[in-house]
Amino acid sequence: MKLKTLVVSDHESEYIWDFFDAKAFQGVEAIISCGDLKPGYLSFLVTMIPAPLLFVRGNHDARYRENPPEGCIDLEASPVVIKGVRFVGFGGCKSERPAENHYSEREMGRRIFRASLAMRKGFDVLVTHAPAAGLGDGDDRFHEGFESFRTLLDRYQPRYHLHGHQHLTYSIGSKRVLEYNGITIVNGYNYYILDMDFPEENA
Repeated sequence: MKLKTLVVSDHESEYIWDFFDAKAFQGVEAIISCGDLKPGYLSFLVTMIPAPLLFVRGNHDARYRENPPEGCIDLEASPVVIKGVRFVGFGGCKSERPAENHYSEREMGRRIFRASLAMRKGFDVLVTHAPAAGLGDGDDRFHEGFESFRTLLDRYQPRYHLHGHQHLTYSIGSKRVLEYNGITIVNGYNYYILDMDFPEENA
């Protein structure tokens, strides 16, 4: 079973926002925002593309509290199932700074523990703002990934991990797609159309 998905993160695409071409997104069945995008941009996407939009918050998305993206689904509130595919999400970045959507490694571990009951049946796609440690994260302390996300991947073995935060423009060696123990990891910077593939039991 396939699920055609538009993944967006960290940078509002001028191509999409100013020169929207419906044909380019024909057949998209889900839109996933990995954070740090203006709420108006997400509302525009869900208006123009006939598909549900799930989002997690980036470290710059405190604005969502006063101005949430209209017509979109907060994936951090609870898991969401689209066409038999189960999504789980955790927003925020790794930081010791006392700010909204900033979490220490210990704080993120606590968030994951609190969500463990909701994840007891497993999930197919992990959506986060920050990457997992050593899997597409940056070399500086502001873009380090979470060890707890790596543990989550090892424990639940989802088919996909979608994330943002680490802009592909930050480093020449940055990769859009990585493979880790059978898990496809995708950096959603700007936008990326992904044909996700799942076993027939998801159908």
